[in-house]
Amino acid sequence: MQNKGLIKFFAILFALVSIYQLSFTFVSSKIKNDAKSFANGSPEKEAKYLDSIGKEKVYNLGFTDFTFDEVSDKQINKGLDLEGGINVILQISVKDILKGLSNNSKNPVFNKSLADATANLKGNQTYIDAFFEAFEANSKGTVKLASPDIFANRSLQGEGGVDFQMTDSQVQKVIKRKVDESVESAFGVLRKRIDKFGVAQPNIQKLGESGRILVELPGAKDVDRIKKLLQSTAQLEFWETYKIDEMGSFLVAANESLKKTVVNTVESKPVVKDSLSALLTDGKDSSATKKGNNPLFDKILAQGGGPVLGLFSPKDTATINGYLKRSDIRVLLPAEQRYAKFVWGKLTTIQDAKSKDIEAVELYALKGNRDNVPAMGGGVVTDAKDSFDQLGKPSVSMQMDGQGAKAWEELTGKAYTQKSNIAIVLDNIVYSAPGVSTGPISGGRSEISGSFDVTETKDLANVLRAGKLPASADIIQSEVVGPSLGQEAIDNGTTSAIVGLLLVSLWMMVYYGKAGWYANVALAVNLLFLFGILASLGAVLTLPGIAGIVLTMGTAVDANIIIYERAKEELREGKTLEEAVKASYSWTGAMRSIVDANVTHILTGAVLFIFGSGPIKGFATTLLIGIITSLFTSIFIARIFIDWSLRKSNNMSFVTGFSKNFFTNFHFDFLRIKKWTYLFSGIVVVVSIVSLATNKLDQGVDFVGGRTFQVRFEKPVEAEAVKEELTKVFGSAEAKIFGNDNQLKITTKYKVEEHGIEADQEVNRLMFESLKSHFSAGLTYDKFVNPYQGKEFGIMQASKVGPTVAEDIKTNAYWAVLGAMAIVFLYLMISFRKWQYSLGAIAAVAHDVIFVLGIYSLCYKFMPFGMEIDQHFIAAILTVIGYSMNDTVIVFDRVREFLDGKTKGTFSEIVNKSINSTMSRTINTSLTMIAVLLIMFIFGGESIRGFVFAMLIGIVVGTYSSLFIATPVLVDTISREDKRLIEKQHQES
Repeated sequence: MQNKGLIKFFAILFALVSIYQLSFTFVSSKIKNDAKSFANGSPEKEAKYLDSIGKEKVYNLGFTDFTFDEVSDKQINKGLDLEGGINVILQISVKDILKGLSNNSKNPVFNKSLADATANLKGNQTYIDAFFEAFEANSKGTVKLASPDIFANRSLQGEGGVDFQMTDSQVQKVIKRKVDESVESAFGVLRKRIDKFGVAQPNIQKLGESGRILVELPGAKDVDRIKKLLQSTAQLEFWETYKIDEMGSFLVAANESLKKTVVNTVESKPVVKDSLSALLTDGKDSSATKKGNNPLFDKILAQGGGPVLGLFSPKDTATINGYLKRSDIRVLLPAEQRYAKFVWGKLTTIQDAKSKDIEAVELYALKGNRDNVPAMGGGVVTDAKDSFDQLGKPSVSMQMDGQGAKAWEELTGKAYTQKSNIAIVLDNIVYSAPGVSTGPISGGRSEISGSFDVTETKDLANVLRAGKLPASADIIQSEVVGPSLGQEAIDNGTTSAIVGLLLVSLWMMVYYGKAGWYANVALAVNLLFLFGILASLGAVLTLPGIAGIVLTMGTAVDANIIIYERAKEELREGKTLEEAVKASYSWTGAMRSIVDANVTHILTGAVLFIFGSGPIKGFATTLLIGIITSLFTSIFIARIFIDWSLRKSNNMSFVTGFSKNFFTNFHFDFLRIKKWTYLFSGIVVVVSIVSLATNKLDQGVDFVGGRTFQVRFEKPVEAEAVKEELTKVFGSAEAKIFGNDNQLKITTKYKVEEHGIEADQEVNRLMFESLKSHFSAGLTYDKFVNPYQGKEFGIMQASKVGPTVAEDIKTNAYWAVLGAMAIVFLYLMISFRKWQYSLGAIAAVAHDVIFVLGIYSLCYKFMPFGMEIDQHFIAAILTVIGYSMNDTVIVFDRVREFLDGKTKGTFSEIVNKSINSTMSRTINTSLTMIAVLLIMFIFGGESIRGFVFAMLIGIVVGTYSSLFIATPVLVDTISREDKRLIEKQHQES
């Protein structure tokens, strides 16, 4: 081996750098374990401990030292499925941005195009492109984007803006730039909020030009709080309010009108006498107060007063909104109140007649106007701090700029004179509506008070300081993983990795003797390099990533197996040990096969990385790095030890007594039975296609959208019984045993298209109310929903995928599979210079993919583990494609070598000899991979069992197809004339 010294130098240097990079992970883990011991199960104490040592020097290398914060930044980060936490994808509403840029244009073509873009959005199409497409179709050239009532308005005119003479294509460029600026602004606002939130190592990134922003918060636990923090647009407004005695006549008239059109089945509730009940009954009992006779008033839980019209149950707010928006009801408003705007306050807790705590929200009426704008906007606020009011309750104090201070003084002066109230409204929710009792407030200081806790005021101040979002932000995809589930994943992943490593190492020693020992050393170095690179890149380690590492151990020895089998062949032909080693490491020996096989694997891994997201990208990352590091260690590290052994004692061996005669006299006529294999595979393909058409596949929420919950119960439950309970509430639901019989995977599409925090909270509360009978009385809603250290029961993991995201994921999946096959087809055609090789490989791969899909279609209804078609499954399919290509290329490479060489015989005999000569490598590699995958299937945990099963079936089928499908297709597509020419050349040689 040339340049051996240089390779040794780089190997040692690379190993030292890897150890250096990994040392930060070990130091950080030790300190975090110390923090856990100190906290004794208290997350708050643990966080405070780590915060307190953030700037302290904790790692000294002699020539430099590092603080804990610096060490944490350099460690291998764990993904949410290992660490626990929250992962969301936010969709910044491009529709809202376009409305804003048009100054809320009333142009019918513009507004119809907005609606059409929403309805007709295709997979992977951005909203803005869909809007331009819809506008072109709707306008038919009669209306321009540069019309004065669309984008050529005053706010967009000027340098870099839109003028009347612009064409639609010119305007599109300007609007795209403006939208990008708005998304960038939203990105900055969200980053500020998250930075102030206090989560360790948050990750926030824009996803292309889709207007989507990924936010990962490892270790975060308060689900509802975080979703609220992320989705709040921070649209702060100050409104004048009506009082209850001003609106009482309207409410009575509305109630009377509703009696004629609403069938009210709600029983009246005992309400404390207030101004509304006085107006209704005139202080006396009346038929008007009989049960079920007042559609509006029967829903009141408690009295109002001042600006509060009454308190209602959260579940009744949609009904009340419907009543108050009806045109026949609004017409009852007096002329001076015709623009009244009805809004709700924040959720609060009151006591009912039996002194039981119940949730309620207050109803307010704001003094609106023709343009629906507030008396004062919140853009004047320059600073906000969490503090305490005069009664010692948590509040938020705000400071305004000069212009705002003047407007605030005028507004408070008016409220003082008229004895009215000012509602402080954030994102269309009234947080407080104080009166002004001491005269106009000067200086621009104001305060938001109400039924807050300290956490809420901190978040509210954080949101106001960070500024408002330019448009609404909807959570279109989310995943919540509890830390307990993360620890289980780590334990499962570690177990499968250790058992897999031991199994592969043992087999290499048993089968290849001393050469197997050197392959194991190379494997250990490979793992060191792999983890070192992951640490250097700041990569995130996920559970599929661990699966990728375990899989790498199976593929890492593949190059060694190819080289060792070639060396054994050279020795059988009478070459010396040194000559056999040299020949096996040459391009005409094993190197050409290794390069071709691994290039196809790298190409499919690259496709997976490009089209994958989240944990799947982590799997692709470890797989790609593992392929590259295993090539280096197998070819160079193992070679260094083999050459050292040759120099030292010349007793190098590639066999043991156990494996000495394996496959040495193996002569099987593969082509003779091709008609039977064609028939078998044809039947399997037909059955699979029929099943796919009739039985279909169990598509996961990744592909169809929906909400998924992994719920763990205190004792075993009946999945069907739980399904029936939830179907009554959600309309439709699925419940399946997930792992143990006390754990279910629950799926529902209930309100999946509604992205607000209210919809998520409603689903969580309905889930809790429906299932709480299966738990002991001590389980509260917060404990059921929120993740925390040591959690044993309740929602262990939750995810949501909106329909638009699901469509994008499905589109990406199709392109990923087709793209991988197309790329590999082209590579093989270039490398082998005959299209028949590419066709044979693609036929085998297509056969394997259909086979795996057929198995999943036929078996998903009765298998004891999940067999959903999701992103993980697509990752498995691409891995199968890579492996199948790898296996086929090794066989084809030997076929090409024998056809180009001097092997005598007919065309079919030469091809059969080629296949037989690779059997030891094919079986060895396949058995190694199958063993590793079986270990992962058994020990890897329920969440990746379906993913591993797909790969397991794929490897078995891929081995079969490379021998019985790919090569026969290659042989059958080569013309008879070419075959005769080849046979003639071999007979003459």
